[in-house]
Amino acid sequence: MSLCYFSFSGRLRKKLPTEKQAFASMFVCQLLSNLLQSIHLFRYDARMKQVYLIAGKGESIEIIIFDDGNWEFNDET
Repeated sequence: MSLCYFSFSGRLRKKLPTEKQAFASMFVCQLLSNLLQSIHLFRYDARMKQVYLIAGKGESIEIIIFDDGNWEFNDET
């Protein structure tokens, strides 16, 4: 499997999430939806190669999805 890239003006390239991250993202979003939790933020950080999700009432659920498809709750305060 090859990596996907965007090309902006032929100079700036941004890497997309991995296939494992994409599937894990769909799984986590579906899980949150099944639990009736709203999703407030969904962001891919190309520098850190991580997907960030903020969800729930009061934005109380934070999830990080790593490039290998594993995910965890972010409990840093």
